[in-house]
Amino acid sequence: MGHDELFRKRKALTRLQNTRTLRRILIVCEGEKTEPNYFRKFPENPEVYDRIDIHGTGYNTVSLVNEAVRLKNEALKKREPYIEVWCVFDKDDFSTEHFIQAILLAGRNQIKCAYSIEAFELWYMLHYHYYDTALSREQYKEKLTGLLEKPYQKNDEGMYQLLQKRQETAIKNAQKLHSQQSKLPLNEQNPVTTVFQLVERLLP
Repeated sequence: MGHDELFRKRKALTRLQNTRTLRRILIVCEGEKTEPNYFRKFPENPEVYDRIDIHGTGYNTVSLVNEAVRLKNEALKKREPYIEVWCVFDKDDFSTEHFIQAILLAGRNQIKCAYSIEAFELWYMLHYHYYDTALSREQYKEKLTGLLEKPYQKNDEGMYQLLQKRQETAIKNAQKLHSQQSKLPLNEQNPVTTVFQLVERLLP
């Protein structure tokens, strides 16, 4: 982006702030780099929001949701409320009870969840094929290395661009998987991801 174009965008954003409340979406991620690096690459969508604020916390499940609640309330106190707040987290090795607690806590605070069982990498894999078999974190890494035709790096800042052209396929696969798995108790929903719901919200 050229300097002049960036200046014009910032000027337009300043004018917008002076005329109405800035429409911001908050995304609070479990990972400090993997998920934030992915979501920061989304294109602007002025029909829905003016800005995305992304926090990579290093927290998990309930602790992560508590941090999202804190940030949401902090924004309210400043009279700069978010139009939506999302938490992005994985089940990993945490108990189903702990995982459910996080989802319920988020719901009580009007916070949306983009969760994955077991891992966020499932969302990446669904860009290529439909998967409904449980895999370990190591297996996700091995399969993604094959799909990408290069070693998969968790903190790769180029994942959005690498996968962008397959986004529609990923959404369809994730929707199909969620529809199938949501009929089961949560402790049997492996694999599943609701990341597609956040992605659909952000896309122009």
